[in-house]
Amino acid sequence: MGGKLFFSRKGSVSRSRRVEKRNPVFKKDRETQSAINKWKRNVNPISKDVLLKSYAEDGKSMQEIADLLNCSLHKVAYWMEKHRIKTRSRSEATYLKRNPFGDPFKFTPPKNLKEAQLFGLGLGLYWGEGTKANLDSVRLGNTDPELIKKFIEFLTVFLNIKKSNLKFGLQIFSDIKTEIALNFWANKLKINKSQFYKTIITKSGSIGSYRKKSEFGVLTVMYHNKKLRDLLVKLLPM
Repeated sequence: MGGKLFFSRKGSVSRSRRVEKRNPVFKKDRETQSAINKWKRNVNPISKDVLLKSYAEDGKSMQEIADLLNCSLHKVAYWMEKHRIKTRSRSEATYLKRNPFGDPFKFTPPKNLKEAQLFGLGLGLYWGEGTKANLDSVRLGNTDPELIKKFIEFLTVFLNIKKSNLKFGLQIFSDIKTEIALNFWANKLKINKSQFYKTIITKSGSIGSYRKKSEFGVLTVMYHNKKLRDLLVKLLPM
């Protein structure tokens, strides 16, 4: 039985060589693999320190590192794996690309009783009125401009968010004039109308207590940042 196995292997090698002669592509593939194996034994490896500094600390992509080192992307990927450096997920890479200078917010905890009261109020508003289902942004909607103002104050004081970077969505009934509603909210909150998305208009229904309450529509304040949304959800007493 051993002899049969021996001749079987020899025959397979012989067949492989015959395939190479008949199919040049097969031979080229073998040569390519040989070149890859030689590349893996490159005498100029990329050190772990260089990769950690460029990738983890400076936030550069593997392609950017390859460009800086004047080498191929495959070489960078090989040494990343060799040094067991964890690569970013697609969502993490996208976030880093959108925020190359780091997070656009900075959490500052309350320093005194007055600030603690505002902090607790802001979290309470987000807990009760915020849209936690949206995983990519902080959203809070209401008809009361004073409530919206307090939440904006919470965002600017404790998360160092610029008011000019907030976005707003307005939903009104069809019998409310869009320009009047926009002017109302812009003046009350002291914001620029360029920060508003296109107004959503809903067909007017029966006149009731809610209809009276939403005389100028429902305004939603938004800040598009997944990390901030996750931070606020973690701070909630849930």
